[in-house]
Amino acid sequence: MPAEHPRIRTFEEYQDAYQRSVENPEQFWSEIAEPFTWRRKWDTVMQADLVGGHNKWFSGAKLNITENCLDRHLEQRGNKLALIWEPNDPKTRGLRYTYRELYQEVCKFANVLHNNGVEKGDRVCLYMPMIPQLAIATLACARIGAVHSVIFAGFSANAIADRINDAQASVVITSDGLDRGAKQIPVKRVVDEALETCPSVRGVIVVEHVGWPVHMQEGRDVWYHDEVAEVEKTCPAEEMEAEDMLFILYTSGSTGKPKGVVHTQAGYMVWTDYTYRNVFQVNENDVYWCTADIGWVTGHSYLLYGPLLAGATTLMFEGVPTFPSPGRYWEVIDKHGVNVFYSSPTAIRSLMAHDINHVLAYSLDSLRVLGSVGEPINEEAWHWYHTHIGKDRCPIVDTWWQTETAGIMISALAGITPSVPARAGLPLPGVQPVLLNQEGQEVEGNDAEGYLAIKQSWPGIIRTTYGDHERCRQTYFGVYPGYYFTGDGARREENGLYRIMGRVDDVINVSGHRFGTAEIENAINQNSHVVESAVVGYPHDVKGQGIYAFVICQDPVDPAEAPRVEASIIETIVAEIGRIAKPDKIQFVSGLPKTRSGKIMRRILRKVAEGETNNLGDTTTLLDPDIVKEIVEGRK
Repeated sequence: MPAEHPRIRTFEEYQDAYQRSVENPEQFWSEIAEPFTWRRKWDTVMQADLVGGHNKWFSGAKLNITENCLDRHLEQRGNKLALIWEPNDPKTRGLRYTYRELYQEVCKFANVLHNNGVEKGDRVCLYMPMIPQLAIATLACARIGAVHSVIFAGFSANAIADRINDAQASVVITSDGLDRGAKQIPVKRVVDEALETCPSVRGVIVVEHVGWPVHMQEGRDVWYHDEVAEVEKTCPAEEMEAEDMLFILYTSGSTGKPKGVVHTQAGYMVWTDYTYRNVFQVNENDVYWCTADIGWVTGHSYLLYGPLLAGATTLMFEGVPTFPSPGRYWEVIDKHGVNVFYSSPTAIRSLMAHDINHVLAYSLDSLRVLGSVGEPINEEAWHWYHTHIGKDRCPIVDTWWQTETAGIMISALAGITPSVPARAGLPLPGVQPVLLNQEGQEVEGNDAEGYLAIKQSWPGIIRTTYGDHERCRQTYFGVYPGYYFTGDGARREENGLYRIMGRVDDVINVSGHRFGTAEIENAINQNSHVVESAVVGYPHDVKGQGIYAFVICQDPVDPAEAPRVEASIIETIVAEIGRIAKPDKIQFVSGLPKTRSGKIMRRILRKVAEGETNNLGDTTTLLDPDIVKEIVEGRK
């Protein structure tokens, strides 16, 4: 059996680990990292820089993350299930891979990548459904030292092209099509459209999944199954430096251009493994299910890397929670005997809205731990989840973290530290959260609110934004030098637990997916009807936050014409970003509330969107205060 990783088992052990991680982080993380397979140990554990954003961990070490995900488990866990794949259609046969089988598939595809000219350091973009080949291809990139960039298969051709061009990817991996619930999406066709403006791409590898005919461009496109049939089942793992890039994951920010968050080899490995083991308290024979898509960071860290590093059995689901019925999640839990279930508040709220008989039809007896991710879970959803899914016996871990943090930062440890409705909980060892006031001073004591920041580096901290470190520095380290700024507001309660209050910057969190307001506004402004727009978030019963767009058009919009213009604007957004960024409400206005310097007063627009029109604050400083009255009337 691989060397034992230390795991917290009692509240006293949590307190001890936390204390040691703060007082002597180098020694603490050296002990945590020891049991992994290293080609060469590190010279220094940490080099922290929360001013310039140049953070390094385990410098001098050499390793390959896939040797830790796969190779080191082969002797003792070779015949253990590593990956269970549950298809979109319950009538379709699922797939299962042992650690040995997954190792062989990853090695075969790593050889395919080599044969298609992919080398260490090359960027490879993956735009695929949630099928085993997505997990296999992601690991195969890591095996040969290529940098993977997974793009959620719901983004538009324009959004894909932006990401491919930013990463200068040389190869794209995709499929003929995908099934998501009752929808079918022609994935390859979307990729073909994107590649019309992507000169860096020289090869496309296509998985045959739904059996649709697709255009295959000679000299560029090859079939996955043809390529895999020709190669060996073994492939030596490339030796990587600790700070070599592992992946780029594009996330929205407060400007219009998505930013490529970069995570590196050793720190990401140590952080995802440590947080996975301790938060979920997964046992050797557990079946663990994270419902996230690998196109988001949750899928990277807690569907793929975290569970495999820990030698666990991870379940991957192609479909959606309501297809073919709202009992699908619960059916899958019973079918596979899932012990640990990690999903989003949006999914929970959408399932709460259906008849409780969809839950009562299943026993759910196998469940031991429940998790929530993507946004703070509201109390009503927490209690429904705890009572109806967890049967009042499963602790809920309400995890707070970000793409940029690589893994969970504040959360209960299942069954060990306090789990309170709508509270994220206590920080994990190694995480030192603080609350800052507007001047950047720390707010001391409990029963306090402020801007949430982190005052010590941790192994999973963002390394840079690809090709633009200055953007990384300004966004995360430049706002309050000496701290990593999260962009969230938080409350530290009397018992020391943290409650996350939501974004304090121009980012909207829709169903756990972050969109910069500027990104959506830029898309809306591409529409020929539109002169200017402003977008804000507002409370939404299912998604957490909805998107509310205030739009100025070239000509006044006649009420009879409004649906047609709305449809045209939505079409533009879908083409520029994808359906996931579609506004829930569009209000046509003749102007926006601006200061005399031309700044849009989003505070006022947020209040209008939320329906709090009796408390708009001082509007006398606006260039045209009357515009606010018009907007309020228009909302009614």
